[in-house]
Amino acid sequence: MKKSLIRVLVAMLMVVVSAPFVFAAPEAAAGTVDYTKAIIVGMSLLVAGLAIAFGTLGTGLGMGNGLNGATNAVGRNPEAQGKILLTMMVGLAMIESLAIYALVIALIVLYANPLLKYLG
Repeated sequence: MKKSLIRVLVAMLMVVVSAPFVFAAPEAAAGTVDYTKAIIVGMSLLVAGLAIAFGTLGTGLGMGNGLNGATNAVGRNPEAQGKILLTMMVGLAMIESLAIYALVIALIVLYANPLLKYLG
C-alpha cells in the first residue's frame, strides 16, 4: 500500500515538475521566452486550483452542517418533515450556488485571464 502511494506521488511530482518545460518548448525553440507571461499563467493555474479547492471545501462543510441540522430536526419533530425538507432543499441550492460561483471564477481565470490583456 505504501509503495504504490509513494509511486503515485512521485509520478505526480514528475508531471508537475516537467510540465513547465513542455509548455516552454515552442517558445524556447524560437529563442523568445516571455517570463512575465509564464509567471502570470502559472499563478493563474494556482489561483484557479485554490478557488475550486476552497469553494468546494466550504460548500461541502456547509451542506454537511445543513443536512446534520435537518436530520436532527426531523428526528425531534417528524410531523414537520415536509417544511424542514423544503427549507433544507432551498438552503442546499443556495449553498451549491457558491460552488458554482467558485467554478465560474476559476474558469475565468483559466480561459479569459484578465491579467494577460495588460501584457499585450
